[in-house]
Amino acid sequence: MPGRKQKAIIKEKLPTVRGELLPADGPLVAGCDEAGRGCLAGPVAAAAVILPEGFNHPLLNDSKQISEKKRDLLRQIIEDEALAWAVAMVHNEEIDRINILNASIRAMHLAIKQLTPTPVSLLIDGNRFHTYKEIPHRCIVKGDSIYRCIAAASILAKTHRDEYMLGQHERYPFYDWNKNKGYPTKAHRSGIETHGVTSVHRLSFKLTEKQTSIQWE
Repeated sequence: MPGRKQKAIIKEKLPTVRGELLPADGPLVAGCDEAGRGCLAGPVAAAAVILPEGFNHPLLNDSKQISEKKRDLLRQIIEDEALAWAVAMVHNEEIDRINILNASIRAMHLAIKQLTPTPVSLLIDGNRFHTYKEIPHRCIVKGDSIYRCIAAASILAKTHRDEYMLGQHERYPFYDWNKNKGYPTKAHRSGIETHGVTSVHRLSFKLTEKQTSIQWE
């Protein structure tokens, strides 16, 4: 799901306001983040975002720190104003096959691949990443609360994944995914115990002590 705008980007100056999120430290720098690593069901999503010079918004922050309503508002702003953005998902079957860490990194690679123009460097949320096509990268723990471009990526990854899980809730209504989005809540685990696992559950994760399967029409 790529988006793009053809504009020049100039290196931004560091902000002087204490606590303000930082701009990217050079031209054509993409921020990358993922959503859904800890879920029991559904894909892991990743986004890559290149912001224009001087982009900022008072609501912009780590997606986990703001409300759903504000995330949805920011999603539209970011998609409209970013120089380039993309979201990619790696689904549960592949997560089970290659593990969640590798799936998260693969989703980031797939998102970066869609960006036009190609970024000259990457800012990655977290402490693990595999180099993508020799593009220089830097891993930053809690980067989504430090850099604007990573915060923007966290917003897109979260909102796109949440939207996907709302669709899955329509298919499988017994797991409270319209609220928990696949995370391991009491209601989600209770649904598994009562109704079994679905085609989108991650079978390599600890779902319940006893896993069963069911057929869906």
